[in-house]
Amino acid sequence: MSSLHHPHPNDQTTFLCAQSGCAVCLDHLLHSHERLIHAVVHQQYGGLLPYADLVQEGRIALWQAILHYDPERGFAFSTYAWRAIQHRIWSAVARAERPQGYLVPAPPPDPLACVEAVAQQAAIQVALREALRHLPRRLYEVLVLAYGLDGQPARSLAALARDYGVTRECVRQWRNDALVLLRLPAVSSALRRLCDRNDRQAYRQAEALNRAWLRQRRGGRR
Repeated sequence: MSSLHHPHPNDQTTFLCAQSGCAVCLDHLLHSHERLIHAVVHQQYGGLLPYADLVQEGRIALWQAILHYDPERGFAFSTYAWRAIQHRIWSAVARAERPQGYLVPAPPPDPLACVEAVAQQAAIQVALREALRHLPRRLYEVLVLAYGLDGQPARSLAALARDYGVTRECVRQWRNDALVLLRLPAVSSALRRLCDRNDRQAYRQAEALNRAWLRQRRGGRR
């Protein structure tokens, strides 16, 4: 999506694009709303957990909130994400302080934070890894390195261009070509089902993004 225009952190289209598998929009939303995590951590009691651990829990909650946010429900994303982050941090603190051999009451249910299920998170990660395996080796490497999908800091296009001995534009094309392949139904169907992006509208949006990039790749020719 970033090759077509600059995504806006509160634009409904940006959320839909991220939920359909666009790593560019997902990464943009994660960075744009990072401040919510720190605001919640500063406000909420952290118990014995280090600040860095609380921030990491908050990032996981923010990622899941982006994938499940529905603007049509009528509440702002900041409200939705705040509660999701707060709930996950509360749960992490409760686990850390749970006495060995004793039971503690479960946290009160929060319907806005139900996306925090650990099993759901693990399943999404497995589906993403499986989808990435469909990519040619060069496109796989570029996408993983560009977005830090291997757990390392994300690499810039300029840095990757130096590594591969090509131009920045060439690396950008490789990255976007990889995103085109990831949006194909045969590759992304499992991931889409887990993210509730498996309906006709989501596929039409993904197809439109692919067509737009391919037209740009050909210099605007149809």
